[in-house]
Amino acid sequence: MTVGLIPGSFDPFHNGHLEVVERASLIFDEIVVAAIRNPQKSQSLFDLEERRDMIAESCAHIANVRIVSISTLLVNVARDVKATAIVKGLRAVSDFESELQMAQMNRSLSGVETLFIPSSSSHSFIASRLLREVARYGGDVRPFVPASVAELLMKKFEGGPE
Repeated sequence: MTVGLIPGSFDPFHNGHLEVVERASLIFDEIVVAAIRNPQKSQSLFDLEERRDMIAESCAHIANVRIVSISTLLVNVARDVKATAIVKGLRAVSDFESELQMAQMNRSLSGVETLFIPSSSSHSFIASRLLREVARYGGDVRPFVPASVAELLMKKFEGGPE
């Protein structure tokens, strides 16, 4: 059985993430989406449990998806879920440099390969940090996120910017 592991902070989960999951689900027997607590990023908007729930709801139509949350090395999770490959989405060439370094490190540590899936042009500009900013100031994020995520973002920022 082939298992694709898709890691990310997913804060929030958006349509670009969903595209990668949907496309990868056609390649692998099982997809494990791993919401990561990333200490290198600023304080997260959603906690791990909230992110797990938003991913699960957003991916409910995909039969071969499982959601986990992690705060350890990705290669440990890859081993635990018996990942065939780590799957990463690429929006632009600028993503490739850091993703390549991580792929090489992960392969050196575990032997697990990384598969890159380029996003479609309709999702290439979407970034979680931009969505947080737009939502914080009352902008409409509905075109860029699953409906349930748009609702969560609106609730987080009721009353205007913090």
